[in-house]
Amino acid sequence: MAIQSQNPATGEIVKSYDPHTDKQVDESIAKSVSAFRELRLWSFEKRAKHMRRAADIIRAEAETLGEIVTLEMGKTLQSAIGEVKKCAIGAEYYADTAAAHMADEIVETNASRSYRAYQPIGPVLAVMPWNYPIWQVVRFAAPALMAGNTGLLKHASNVPQCALYIEDIFRRAGFPDGSFQTLLIGGSKVERVLRDDRVKAATLTGSEPAGASVASICGEEIKPTVLELGGSDAFIVMPSADIEKAVSVGITARNQNNGQSCIAGKRFIIHEDIYDDFRARFKQATEALKTGDPMDEATDIGPLVNAASREEIIGQVQSAVRDGATLVTGGTGKDGPGYFFRPGILENIPKGSKAFHEEIFGPVAALYKVSNLDEAIELANDSPFGLGSSVWTNDENEQSQAIRDLEAGATFINAMTASDPRLPFGGIKKSGYGRELSAEGIRAFCNVKTVFVA
Repeated sequence: MAIQSQNPATGEIVKSYDPHTDKQVDESIAKSVSAFRELRLWSFEKRAKHMRRAADIIRAEAETLGEIVTLEMGKTLQSAIGEVKKCAIGAEYYADTAAAHMADEIVETNASRSYRAYQPIGPVLAVMPWNYPIWQVVRFAAPALMAGNTGLLKHASNVPQCALYIEDIFRRAGFPDGSFQTLLIGGSKVERVLRDDRVKAATLTGSEPAGASVASICGEEIKPTVLELGGSDAFIVMPSADIEKAVSVGITARNQNNGQSCIAGKRFIIHEDIYDDFRARFKQATEALKTGDPMDEATDIGPLVNAASREEIIGQVQSAVRDGATLVTGGTGKDGPGYFFRPGILENIPKGSKAFHEEIFGPVAALYKVSNLDEAIELANDSPFGLGSSVWTNDENEQSQAIRDLEAGATFINAMTASDPRLPFGGIKKSGYGRELSAEGIRAFCNVKTVFVA
């Protein structure tokens, strides 16, 4: 079956690609091994030179690449360009810091010299999603290449143009031939790659079932993995918060990327003293969002990625309403071409409803009313996921309690959850394990070698 690029704003098939054959995949893995043998011996200064060149290319071609992102997955053009530019920042971060993150760490023992050394391990398979088709890849590729590893990308099958463009960027930046390659393969071919002895590790950003499959296969093969999976992040607002700002940021947190973000604020847990005020403002702001052509600068929200995704989210909303939830506004599809959806708000979701526990991967906010912070934290933690969390309060004791007690890989105070190259990123529970970005991201696929010199 062909790998296709489809415009979600129109439903039109833009480009089709023949999948790589097993022979082509094997040749790519062999090139990756060969490139690793060369790249691992490069100095950090040499790697950094080429990584900065990649950053320059990314920045110079941000508009061109942003248009491809919008064409393939539907986010607004401005947000797509912003995503691409963030990749340049991420690449430069690792060009600047890799040597320090990977430096030998002296440990005092009875040896004349002893230390831990961070050494690359070889080709790593990255299974990446469509929702941030450039950033998700570069935040893997930049630390991987700066560590001296090589990358094999199995991107989501609906963004092949993005995948091939990223490969070309690293080729033009001057990394050894085969350092970063795209494999145009379907999901059924991933296991074959994972079981290849030449592939030393895997990272996946995607759904829980996909993550479980990769982890299971790599467990049998005794290969390390990093998984960044789903999220149903809590967005807690307490009475001391700046309500106007919390609403404004909350609208962005829920609806950025057309609502298709693992770290989006999805469950809005509001103190009863401010609930009605927050609800009214949030409803008004949601209804003011403009859904339409993602290439139009006036558009706030573009289409969902495909018909199946839209139908799934509509089904989740309808199921919640049947269970007793209230649909405050929106939450329905739009007639006409493309996969457009009206941003919605649900409240009064019963605990027995699937919507109480499931992730809704689209622009639908769930509102909950609580009487105190203890109740808010208990509700926030009553989820199979533990990716990010956002807490709005100016009470320092409440801030400390939230940081201590929330079960999540990140807690942001008076700010929305976001990824930053300088900080580790990842989750707990069914949101995955391991960390990307910062020092943890570059060390994730390294041999932490103990060195003891008598």
